[in-house]
Parts: sequence; C-alpha cells; structure tokens
Amino acid sequence: MIITQDVGLQEQLKKTFGFSSFRGNQEQIINNILKGKNTFVLMPTGAGKSLCYQLPAVMCEGTAIVISPLIALMKNQVDQLNAFGIRAEFLNSTLNKTDSKRVKDGVLSEEVKLLYVAPESLTKEDNIAFLSEAKISFAAIDEAHCISEWGHDFRPEYRRIKSIMEQLGNIPIIALTATATPKVQMDIQKNLNMEEADVFKSSFNRTNLFYEIRPKVDVNKQLIKIINDFKGQSGVIYCLSRKKVEEIAEFLKVNGVNAAPYHAGLESATRMKNQDDFLSEDVDVIVATIAFGMGIDKPDVRFVIHYDTPKSLEGYYQETGRAGRDGLEGKCVMFYTLDDIIKLEKFNKDKPVTERENAKHLLEEMSSYAESSVCRRKQLLHYFGEEYDDSKCKDSGMCDNCAHPKEIFEGQSFIQKVIDTAIKTEERFGIKHIVDVVRGIESQYVKSYDHSKLDVFGTGNDESEVFWRSVVRQTLLNEFLEKDIVNIGVLKVTKKGHDFLKSPFEVMLSKDHDYNVENLEDAGHLSQNKAYDKELFNMLKDLRKKVAKQKNLPPYVIFQDPSLEEMATAYPTTKDDLAQINGVGMGKVSKFGKPFIDLITKYVEENELETASNVVIKSAVNKSKIKIFLIQKIDAKMDLEEIADLKAISFDQVLEEIEHIIYSGTKLNLDYYIDSFIDEDRQDDIMDYFLTAETDDIDEAMDELEVDGYTEEEVRLMRIKFMSEYAN
Repeated sequence: MIITQDVGLQEQLKKTFGFSSFRGNQEQIINNILKGKNTFVLMPTGAGKSLCYQLPAVMCEGTAIVISPLIALMKNQVDQLNAFGIRAEFLNSTLNKTDSKRVKDGVLSEEVKLLYVAPESLTKEDNIAFLSEAKISFAAIDEAHCISEWGHDFRPEYRRIKSIMEQLGNIPIIALTATATPKVQMDIQKNLNMEEADVFKSSFNRTNLFYEIRPKVDVNKQLIKIINDFKGQSGVIYCLSRKKVEEIAEFLKVNGVNAAPYHAGLESATRMKNQDDFLSEDVDVIVATIAFGMGIDKPDVRFVIHYDTPKSLEGYYQETGRAGRDGLEGKCVMFYTLDDIIKLEKFNKDKPVTERENAKHLLEEMSSYAESSVCRRKQLLHYFGEEYDDSKCKDSGMCDNCAHPKEIFEGQSFIQKVIDTAIKTEERFGIKHIVDVVRGIESQYVKSYDHSKLDVFGTGNDESEVFWRSVVRQTLLNEFLEKDIVNIGVLKVTKKGHDFLKSPFEVMLSKDHDYNVENLEDAGHLSQNKAYDKELFNMLKDLRKKVAKQKNLPPYVIFQDPSLEEMATAYPTTKDDLAQINGVGMGKVSKFGKPFIDLITKYVEENELETASNVVIKSAVNKSKIKIFLIQKIDAKMDLEEIADLKAISFDQVLEEIEHIIYSGTKLNLDYYIDSFIDEDRQDDIMDYFLTAETDDIDEAMDELEVDGYTEEEVRLMRIKFMSEYAN
C-alpha cells in the first residue's frame, strides 16, 4: 500500500473532514490500515466507523473498495464525500450502463478514491474482471456481521467475498460491524480468513440514548404523543411490513405529522426522494421497514420507535443507534407484545432447520430483553460480550427499568439451584432444559438423559416456567453463568459461579414485566386510556336524553354510550374533534353535534381542562377498495347478491361491510333492494321497533321480532335503513 499524502493524520483529518481530533480508537485503527494490516473493527452505530476507512482511502494511492449491503447508505455516504471534495462513486443495481461505464472509467484512471459496491454487484464476473485491472488500495467490508449465519442479517453473497478478495490479489482488509456477539465475531474472522487480524473493540454503550419498552396498547395514540413531544424534530419509526409502513405514514400525515414511507417496494425515485427530504429536513419522520433498514447517516435523529418487535437484539440495537449520533439525547421506544414474537416464528417455519433454530434463538433473546426488568443497557451490553455497572444507569435513569424499577426479591437460593442444575447436567444445555429439570418437567431430553433421577429434579416445582427463565437470565447477567461461544444456546458455569456455590451471598433479583396485565400507567408511562370524566359523562347522557325527546328518537340513535365515554375523556370542542370520536363521524356531527360541543366547551372552560386537540387522534380515511366498490354499486342499484358474487364473498359479509359504512357516518340508500325483499307492512313494524327500542342490538331485536317470523337478514337490512335515515 502506497501512501500519497505526506502529512500527519491529525492534519489530514482537519484538512479533509474539518475535525480537530479523532474519537475513541479511530486513530489507532487508521494507522493499522495504513500499515497494510488486516483490521477488525467492532464499534457501535454512531461512533464514527466510516471515517476509519474513508480517511486512509484519501491518503492512499488507488481506490478503496467499500462493500456494503445498504444501497441507501451508499448514496448517502457518496453524497457526503463528494461534498468534502473527495471523488466517491457507487456500483450497484440502480445504475444504467452509461453510469456504470463512467464509474468504472473513474476507478481505472485512479480518480475515484472510494468505490461503494453491493455484495450482489461484487460477485458478478464482469465486475471482478474490472476490479482485477484496477489499483485497489484496500477493501472495507461494512456490516461484516452479514457474513455469519449466526448474525441477524445473514447474506449468502458475503460468503463469496473471501474468494473474490483472493482473486484481486493480496490486498489488506478492514471488516467493520456495529452488532456482533462473541459467536458472530469469531465467525466473521474465520469466514474472512482474518483470524490473525488486529481487533479494535469500542464500548457498545450509547450513554445518550434512553431505552424504553411499552406494552402494545393504543399504539397510535402513544405514537402521536411521543411525536408531539418532539415537535418538528427528526425521528424514525420501524415497522415489520411494507403495508404497515404505508398505513402508519398515512396515519401520521392525517394527524399533521410531516412523515414519509421508506421501503424496498417503493419506486427507486420515490425512495430516494423520501430519503433526501428526510436528510434535508423537508420531512420530519421516516417510517421504514425493519428488514430493509434505513442505512443513513443523519446526526440529529431525536427518537427511534419500533412499532413492531424486531427479529433480533442485533437489529434492535443497530436501529436504535440511528438516534442521537450528534451526542445529544435520543429516545428509543419499542412497543412489545408476545403476539409479534409468535407472528415472527410463523414467518420462519419454511426456513431450513439450522436457519429456523437460529432465528428462534434470536427471537427468544428479543423476548427476554423486552420482558426483563433488569437495566436495559446492562442486558444489551452483556449480549455483545461487554459487562456494565448498571448503577450508572440507575443514577441517570436512562432506561425505563432504572427510572421505574420493578419489585425486587432475594435470589440467593434460586441462583444456587440454577448453577447446581447446570453443573449436574454437565453444562451441555440451555435455559429450557435447566428450567425443565428444576421444575420437574419430564421432557423428551430430560427422560433421554435420565435427568429426572438427579437430586435437583423438581426442587423448584412451586414456581412457574416464566419465573425460572427470568432467574436463569439474571444468573447470566450476574456472570455466574456464561454462553458457550462454540455451541449456540449452551450455558457454562463461570469461575464466579463456582465460587458462589462455595461461598454464597445475597443477590437481589427483580420480577419480570407481564405485559398481559400491565397497563401504561403501571409501566410509568403517560397513560392514554385514563378513566372518563364521570361528571361530564352524566351531563352528556342528560343532554342526549333531552335531544332524543326533541327529535322523537331513541337516545342510542343520537350517540351510543361508548361515544359519550370517549367524549368525556377527550373533551372535543370543535366539529373536527367530535367527528374523530368513535361511532360519530361528520354526518352525526352535522345532525346532532352542536349542543354537545357547546356543553363540552363550557365544561372545559369552567374546569380548565386539556382538550381533544391534545388527546384525540384522527383516523386515516378508509380507502378500502371493497367499501368504495360497495358504495358505487349501491348507488347504481345493484342487487346485494350480485355484489357478493362479483367480490366472491358471502351475502353476510356484504351486510357486515355495509354496516361498517353506515356506522362510520355515511348515508346509503338501500330502498331499491329492501322494497323488493321486504313488504311495506313488515318494514314499518321493524322501523317502529327500532324507533322505540333502547338499543340497536340485533340479539335483543331478534328476541322481540323472531316470534313474528322476521329473519335476521330482514332485521339487519332494516337496521341499516333506520340508522341511515335517522342517525346519519
């Protein structure tokens, strides 16, 4: 490797990037590369990994290849480097033939200092031939965890990098990752033939990030509350599916948030525009798929929200790392439900056995992290092989578990049982087996190894599986056990564990979260599901009764009780606010809304209350194709049976869809169909029933009308007619 810049590192750093000093161990890493040595870098997201290969690329003769799986990151970094006056290019599937030739000519003429290449592009024969002709200074392999099948984002193309590098000659390699467990670290070095590489490992601790897990309840209300707390600031929301990304982006826009979607299914031009708008602050919030990833370097992201539970702790850590890269505080919120874990397990069912087992292991780690009440930071760092004194987080309150600690209990005897069981089962098993033995569960493995004959078998049968799993995890976190790097999932007893058995001491453990019973208030969050204002509710009921008498209608036609309860929670004081209350809609607002708005406005002023503008969220307009189709066909007076045949659904499903439309406040005229189906007298009888009934409940209506031979279909059709005429 030939160094062309005859200046010191500090001077070159200032001259090229404008920085006065290096961060962490950047300087040592760069010096190692400049000496032509293979280098392995473990550095958290936001700690300045890219500078570790960008600066030496500028200082060396020829072109540095940067292998990266993230097309978005390539464009972002190339734009930034060009802005610094460094010629950088990317070679990937987004380029046409003309652009590809321009890039290759620039490399061959040694004008390009950094060439970003997607692994898929690197493995093409014509690109290998082209790179063989070029003067390559070194190769940087970014997101190196992708080479490991034990990593969270395994890419088979990464396995070919080693053989391609050999074809390009004896060039130095720098491998970089922000997310690698000890097992994955070992796998990366082995697969790149870099066992002898110099390893530079930085702390994974991001002290400026606040980590929080919330139960997945009323998520949309919580989303709006969080975003309002960061009004006008940048944030990223991760979802599991493209459909959910589009849905949440639309929902945010309806609620006045400047948001845009980002996923692999979007047109390339749209995706690039949304990314550029986010970077240039024309968009505040990007909603993205977890699978595709953002891969952008924006320093002032103030919050990262996981709408869905991620597939792994590596992915979660990397994505939360998008926040607070400028060193200022960033908030990381994940919404958790066990249903997400179950859903992700179903997605894995068709994978090969090894891949499926690994994916299951990653999900178990994710679930354990979410449900544990131990310091979030301690858990994350332990996962990446780094120990952490959680008293620091407890002092600063920089995670939900340290800010709002759960109940603790003395755990000495429980830890002793776990260690003893691990030893007596010959340290060959994982959490599940240890828990089964302690609880006295005769599983297939327990039977086959005769572990039911051990004296520890069943000694903890008075506690649940959830309890013991938590104890084993906390035994790991307290370093009495450790994970076997070679055999995934196997737990070994540490020296500290053996010493503990000889001289036990008091260890405090904490009870896990149970998100099935915890509400937002219990978790220390601002609750959006607070009890309604009973005084206002009673006033609204009295008003409803008065309006109903004036209109000569049953009270339920005006507004039903759940709607009144929500009004007594959200205090809507405008027509738009009232229309967002469930079961209302603009039709009812126009017909009955004014006296209710007047009453609530007066009540709010007298009691100085927070109004709906701070509490109510707007729903995105339902643009369901079947609803639009139904409205159009009913306007054209098509028989409902024909509609059912055209959409290949049952008549009952057609009725259900029509009921949804009616109850959302849209008026439909079904007279053309009802008149051909139900004679006038029978129509009058059913209408009279609904005019005098206390509720529109179908079961109660059938109890009353079935004796006279009315069918449920007739009653439902007439209820649709009644609600459309009187309520909408």
